[in-house]
Amino acid sequence: MDHGGHEAHGNAAGGKHAGAGGHAAGTGEHASHGVDFARRFWICLALTVPVIAISPMPLEFFGLPHLAFPGDDVVLMALATVIYAYGGWPFLTGMRGEVARRSIGMMTLVSVGITTAYAYSVAVGLGLEGEPVYWELATLVDVMLLGHWIEMRSTAAAGRALDALARLVPADSHRLDADGAAHDVPTSELIVGDRVMVRPGERIPVDGTVVSGSTAVDEALVTGESVPVSKREGDPVVGGSLNTTGSVTVRVDRTGAEGFISQVIELVREAQQSKSRTQRLADKAAAVLTWIALGSGVATLATWLVLGAPVAYALERAVSVIVIACPHALGLAIPLVVAVSTSLAAANGLLIRDRAAFEGARGVRTVVFDKTGTLTQGGFAVAEVAVVDAGFSAEEALALAAALEARSEHPVGTAIVAASADVPPDVDDFEALPGSGVRGRVGGREVAVLSPDAAVTMSGSSLPARIAELVARGDTAAVIVVDGETVAAVAVADTTRDTAAGAIERLTASGVSAVMITGDAQAVAERVATEVGITEVHARVRPEDKASEVRRIRDAHGPVAMVGDGINDAPALAEADLGIAIGAGTDVAVETADVVLVSDDPAGVVAVLELSRRTYSKMLQNLAWATGYNVIALPLAAGVLAPWGVVLTPAAGAAFMAASTVIVALNSRLLRMSVPGDQSPGASAAGSHHSSP
Repeated sequence: MDHGGHEAHGNAAGGKHAGAGGHAAGTGEHASHGVDFARRFWICLALTVPVIAISPMPLEFFGLPHLAFPGDDVVLMALATVIYAYGGWPFLTGMRGEVARRSIGMMTLVSVGITTAYAYSVAVGLGLEGEPVYWELATLVDVMLLGHWIEMRSTAAAGRALDALARLVPADSHRLDADGAAHDVPTSELIVGDRVMVRPGERIPVDGTVVSGSTAVDEALVTGESVPVSKREGDPVVGGSLNTTGSVTVRVDRTGAEGFISQVIELVREAQQSKSRTQRLADKAAAVLTWIALGSGVATLATWLVLGAPVAYALERAVSVIVIACPHALGLAIPLVVAVSTSLAAANGLLIRDRAAFEGARGVRTVVFDKTGTLTQGGFAVAEVAVVDAGFSAEEALALAAALEARSEHPVGTAIVAASADVPPDVDDFEALPGSGVRGRVGGREVAVLSPDAAVTMSGSSLPARIAELVARGDTAAVIVVDGETVAAVAVADTTRDTAAGAIERLTASGVSAVMITGDAQAVAERVATEVGITEVHARVRPEDKASEVRRIRDAHGPVAMVGDGINDAPALAEADLGIAIGAGTDVAVETADVVLVSDDPAGVVAVLELSRRTYSKMLQNLAWATGYNVIALPLAAGVLAPWGVVLTPAAGAAFMAASTVIVALNSRLLRMSVPGDQSPGASAAGSHHSSP
């Protein structure tokens, strides 16, 4: 539906993308519009009850008597005047905006209809021969307010992505003075060259360089890397990433708009602004019907006057034409389908945040998947224990590694401990080796669990072939060294989701291509792609490149859907024709996406595309019902068959229109029956489980 009437409440478009604050303001104005439409709807609906009770025609149509009392015509006119002025205000001011923009649409059509019905009814009340149609005016206003309220509710939640991004940066930072003492200051006051202390569990406030200390930094939300990255003196760190294990001092290198998070915010903003704002089908139908109504009304009036008919009769015919050309059903044709499809989607784990993008999903030709947390579990599990020393079993080697890793906070170590069936023995002389691993004495033996590079350095020889194979295939390998000899390696991997391969297979079967884009290593990406059945893989892709890659794919193959869960996916989610966020993902991904999968089931992507196709089909059917009857009703209302005694009065035309509205409402409900149960991800999501190593 056209939003021209929103100008009456303050146009939010101009400031929507002025910044994070502007974005929030735009969201707030959308929400206030929804509240305003709701308030007007309920007040007008309450006033409509006595209007219908007093009006003869609607109740007589059902064989019921209407409420009659002295002065009822005055009361009826007064109630209708309030409904016209208060309830019709958004449409009347919206028409002014459409006319000013020379873009006739729904607001103009509704305004013409209610103004014609009101003016004609008042004229009848003042003595013009005919039947007042105040009830038609009231119900038309109610239906249109309801339709706009439904629509505004679907858009009020949009635009919070930038706020979620901004929240990643801590409000305060621990700035160090010249004496090394820490003082908490607002992050916004930091300047290049300042030194800040970042404790374990805190987010790094700015882009900078580690000047002292060592730690492991979880950059998964920023770069897409699934493994925390070791950081020591001289290494760069990114604002918004999570410091996990050690306390470090960071020199500030970039602040404000130059920082990584600010750049991502700008990418998201630009992508949101560049999204196609195609005119909705209902607006196009409204524009056509407006000209048909006005042209047919004037032609009908002129024709009957030329034929010598009384002015009252000619006006009645013209009013009938104009009122019938503004159907209630058109105001509900789209919102009712949206309401049904939205609730149907929600019941099956799909939350639709952007209706326009969801409607356009029917044309998606390619689905781009992020890897970590989308096709994979987003966490580590032991995939394999490769033993290269016959003196050890896999269980013994794993137990030795678990003994050391039980004293470590690294995610890889946590996975090793979780996989060990034996209780880790006591450890003496435990030592963490920053960037290399851990070591200690276990049962009188010197044991170390090291990265592959550190293991080569310690042993002075290359990795055994079996372990080198694990490293080459992209797994994260923890090498176990006992008394200076390499005895085994534990392969830790981010395992794929159980339903990922099935989802890719169903997409391919429906003619939709699947592509993987990830910030992770090439070997890791290719391993996961092979497991799920994706042939096109792009690894080591930074956030800004993800968005440009989505543009490239769209230019080459048509509309694109992007599926992701991390901050690094936010620009690409916003850039795609349809952004789909895994529900367990970050707030940024969820707020930037057009559709959110409540479960972590990639099969939901297939359900989204299927529901979009069926929703669009139902919309076309409703528009046909809402407007198609004009082919018959308008000629009858104009009096084409009057010489044969067939005349459609305004009241009869209103009843005809009510029937069309009922049909549209029932047809919208039928959408529930047109979506097969096996298309929803709910069942598979409910039974999904993490794949075992």
